[in-house]
Amino acid sequence: MTQTYEISAVQPFRLDLTVNALRRLPTNIVDFLTPEGDYMRAFHANSRRTVCRVSQVDEKTLSVRIGGDQGRAQQILHLVQKVLGTEKDLSDFNKNAVHIPWLAPLVRRMRGVKPPCYPSLWEGCVNAVVFQQLSIRAASAITRRLIVAFGEQVEVDSVPVPLYVFPSAERIKEATEDGLRATGLSASKVATLQRVAEAIVSGALDAKRLEESASQDAMKMLCEIKGIGPWTATIILLRGMGRLDIFPPNDSGALSNLELVSGAAPMDSRVLLEALGSQRGMLYFYLLLARLESTGEIGRPSFERRGQGENA
Repeated sequence: MTQTYEISAVQPFRLDLTVNALRRLPTNIVDFLTPEGDYMRAFHANSRRTVCRVSQVDEKTLSVRIGGDQGRAQQILHLVQKVLGTEKDLSDFNKNAVHIPWLAPLVRRMRGVKPPCYPSLWEGCVNAVVFQQLSIRAASAITRRLIVAFGEQVEVDSVPVPLYVFPSAERIKEATEDGLRATGLSASKVATLQRVAEAIVSGALDAKRLEESASQDAMKMLCEIKGIGPWTATIILLRGMGRLDIFPPNDSGALSNLELVSGAAPMDSRVLLEALGSQRGMLYFYLLLARLESTGEIGRPSFERRGQGENA
């Protein structure tokens, strides 16, 4: 059974740009952008798998088709809103960015992008740990192998390739070190992921407690887990919990993207972040989109690249 629902987004909103910022690369096998520009994902809700397909109706309206048991529809709609950042008003960031000469044109080109957010703290932690000190392509390839090995495959009649449900904390906690290492993870990252999985499963690391804490306090809680430092904690809060008041420190990728966008413009990152105000974290997503734009990745359907990069 499939039902269609409508949700609203704070204007302006662009689904394609937001999904590009969420998935990073077209080789992402969890977050899909279809050739028609729709977003597809298989969610794991209440121990059941649910597939949804999101289409943009207009600048403020999204159509969400949910397959399966409709008893969880409201839960899935809430997750879709979280993942796509539909309720985020970015007027403060836009107001500040317009005064930065090299940034303003990028913000105009990417008008409508919202800050994407992983549907769970666990998924945010996994992505942050895997991406530690690796290039976007190398980390994406490892994440892909991890999902294929430990996630759940979902076949959808309307899609020529399977979708995957992101592997649970319980699954990674119980996995063998050899099995996890086979995906390309280092021994230290395997240990960190299993410590995080244990903390989440046991309740020692609690999403609600983090949500109720100021960003700096939340960072301290995350850094109590061995293997999570300030950069990783910031990425978890930014991409996993939608905290826009922070920006990843000493992020080599962000710095490279910053040079790409700003060119020869004189730069003091501390002054820049202060000028952008309380939504400075949006700079991270704009810089990511600038890099993807330069490599022709924006808007490329996920289905085109299936089978490539898996062993990269």
